[in-house]
Amino acid sequence: MGGTKPTFVPYTTFEKLTPANGEALTALGRCRINPLTCTESNDKFNSIFNKNVDQSKVDDTAEDAEVKASNKKLKKKYMKQGVAMAQKYIYETLKVDASIVDVEVLIQASMIIDSDGCIAACFLDAGCDKIAISGEEDELLKAMNSARVPKERLIAHFGSAPQVSNAIIEPLMAFTDSISITHSGSMKEEEYVDLLTRISKSIGPNMKAKDITVNIHVPALATDHDTEFVSMTSKYCSGKDTPNGNVFLIDPTPLQVGMSFASCIRTDRPDGLYTTVVCTRSGEALGLVYSSKESIVAALECGRGVYYSRSRNGLWRKGDTSGHFQTLHMIDVDCDGDAIRFVVTQRGEDCAAFCHLNTLTCWGEPRGIRHLEGTLKTRLRDAPEGSYTKRLFDDPDLLRDKLVEEAQELAEEEDKQHVAEELADVLYFAMAKAVKHGVSIDDAVAELDKRTRKVTRRKGDSKAFRIEAANKILQK
Repeated sequence: MGGTKPTFVPYTTFEKLTPANGEALTALGRCRINPLTCTESNDKFNSIFNKNVDQSKVDDTAEDAEVKASNKKLKKKYMKQGVAMAQKYIYETLKVDASIVDVEVLIQASMIIDSDGCIAACFLDAGCDKIAISGEEDELLKAMNSARVPKERLIAHFGSAPQVSNAIIEPLMAFTDSISITHSGSMKEEEYVDLLTRISKSIGPNMKAKDITVNIHVPALATDHDTEFVSMTSKYCSGKDTPNGNVFLIDPTPLQVGMSFASCIRTDRPDGLYTTVVCTRSGEALGLVYSSKESIVAALECGRGVYYSRSRNGLWRKGDTSGHFQTLHMIDVDCDGDAIRFVVTQRGEDCAAFCHLNTLTCWGEPRGIRHLEGTLKTRLRDAPEGSYTKRLFDDPDLLRDKLVEEAQELAEEEDKQHVAEELADVLYFAMAKAVKHGVSIDDAVAELDKRTRKVTRRKGDSKAFRIEAANKILQK
């Protein structure tokens, strides 16, 4: 049985390196980006900052109704442009899939203040999980207040342990429950424990140590040293009354972060292998395999599914022989720290098959919506004579009309069984539309996951022109 806390594993901080260097250093599920020191990307980050400053300077509180409406429209325009720029920066420049990797961006307190908090909301709306803010004490508190986002989305960052004064910790807890600290060199166990103890005693009477997170960012040094330090912190933070905490290795190699990750998990197998479940990004199990420390490192090096083959007594690079390779999204560990999960997208020129029997999963063909997707893809390539699905693919007007018709029927249905039936109809026609345009279930899942990151919400009112267009179709 596990304890009351998750297993704490190491992550990567990108200072000089960027995630776009071809290695999968973000695949452990979380990373920190310092955009002002990632020399390949700081110009684009500054452009995003300037757009947010423009947004913050628009006065949408004018007394004149016409001016107020015009300025609100302009402010919204700048906001949308800023978010679009930030998304392009994250997904294209940095090449991080923020819909599955928790991305932290380090922003200077002065930039938060100068943009009136707009840049914090911008990066969260673009898909980042948290904003880390660094600065001097007074400036840091002002920036935290200016950000105006939920406290669980903010981190107070300090450039060294001595900068974390006892006096600032309790005031910070009004804005965040997370602190991160950069340590310039190696850190001994007693030094680490003393630091977390001091912070725990300064958070004030309304919080407990187990309710806060203290993450340490240290330079990646020798692999043996990193592994020992990460393992020690993981065990310490798993205590019942200690703060939560992870170690972030600054600009590590796959070997350093992979071996450090392995030091935090356990196995009772005599051969030392780790039980590994391979899943799609929507959580469907593809199969059960085994990993070694070396295979974890190899997977991080190439960004693919790499495992350990017991029959071959060596690394198994999935797809090298069959062509059914995998794009690696994330490696994480279960609550007990004794099983690994690889989250992948299964590929293949002939078919996306994980199993050697040429099925997607080792439990045969999938059911439900995943089975529907596979059938639709087959029909798109080679449909039998008289196929209705092929007719939909060939007639965009018919597909559009059926989508509108079935959505209207779903909207008006009240009976539970009939709602389920109408929903199934909508899913069929929606998936036909998606498959025709090369959109997968995983693409839709990624979009849903992106939206959970947003802090800026729209009203969500109905659009009259869309209702009018739908009525014209239904009146045919």
